[in-house]
Amino acid sequence: MNEQFRQPSDAVSRDQLLDRLAEVAIRVGLGLQPGQELVVTAPLDAVPLARRITEHAYKAGASLVTTFFSDDQATLMRYRLGRDEGFDTAASWLYDGMAAAYKNGAARLAIVGDDPSLLAKEDPEKVSRANRARSKAYMPALSLIADSATNWTLVAAATPAWAKAVFPNDPEDVAVAKLWKAIFAASRADTPDPIAVWEQHNKTLHARRDMLNEKNYAALHFKGPGTDLRVGLAEGHKWAGGSGKTKTGIVCNANIPTEEVFTTPHKDRVDGHVTSTKPLSYNGTLIQDIQVKFESGRIVEAKARTGEAVLNKVLDTDEGARRLGEVALVPFSSPISQSGLLFLNTLFDENASSHIALGQAYSKCIRDGGGMSEEELASRGANKSLIHIDWMIGSDKVDVDGIHQDGTSEPLMRGGEWVTP
Repeated sequence: MNEQFRQPSDAVSRDQLLDRLAEVAIRVGLGLQPGQELVVTAPLDAVPLARRITEHAYKAGASLVTTFFSDDQATLMRYRLGRDEGFDTAASWLYDGMAAAYKNGAARLAIVGDDPSLLAKEDPEKVSRANRARSKAYMPALSLIADSATNWTLVAAATPAWAKAVFPNDPEDVAVAKLWKAIFAASRADTPDPIAVWEQHNKTLHARRDMLNEKNYAALHFKGPGTDLRVGLAEGHKWAGGSGKTKTGIVCNANIPTEEVFTTPHKDRVDGHVTSTKPLSYNGTLIQDIQVKFESGRIVEAKARTGEAVLNKVLDTDEGARRLGEVALVPFSSPISQSGLLFLNTLFDENASSHIALGQAYSKCIRDGGGMSEEELASRGANKSLIHIDWMIGSDKVDVDGIHQDGTSEPLMRGGEWVTP
């Protein structure tokens, strides 16, 4: 593993690192408040981390922690044995309950660690239908999350299937150990005082965010191999990065880890072509070498070396699925990029590279967006969709220019690195 991932002392056990990661998730990721409920989702293989997170949640004063576990084998049984009409069904009662919980102030934490290729051999049509049904059912809850109505975060656990995908040439136990090591490093849990380290990291991201907000660019121009893309920015957009406040004033980090600063593109002002620089692992399908063409904000051509059928099904989810909801800048020198690992998980891979996201925009990235109606947000250029899918377009060969309101441009990133300190 690249030395950019720090080498923790041999005296620090995995249990101690797991405990630090759980504390980071609760204190840095969520900023969990005394008396708050917490809703957790996790794969079965993440039980040890889920228990540590529950422990730290109650130590922080949580009133109730409710955890929902998913099982990959049960998911496969659905695709192989389930009735065809069942793929248009989702557990609406569950997602309605989650939305109700978030409305009432519950925090949201997701532990990720899914098998990147779980559904690779399943019928893309069934996968698409099931995803669409779930997205529709989850939209009320997702809208509250996107609108920063409550504090939420994502954190990762090393599961055997995921570890073997990242380290296919290693025995399972070795692969899992390597993936845990990478997760602890990327999440800064391998430092003696992760909370203090995260405080300094957030200051760095806030400085970059503030610089971009002061610049107030009209657009960004990405240029590199297979890429010549102009991304217009929404009217009244604002940049975010690192920790931020929810509508209720709670400070949280939505992703553990995070290396990005991001904002809202204008849904009608994206033009040109772009090529992905890392594979996208989407619901068990690996989509590689994505190439799309935008006209007036909408994807009009799309292809991929693998997973093209799934990509096109995603693009047909709804009208907003062919438009952008986010653009993010990440330096190529980020620790995750320098590790040399392809995590096959968006939480990590998006923090190795500048990226764009198809679908739903974040209202918090529009000035005063939290109090706007859907119509008002749309008039500013914010996109609406059932999906929000990040994919990577940055590398050490991609340059980014900032386009000012008067049409003049200036270098922002060169060879994947910030031009300004």
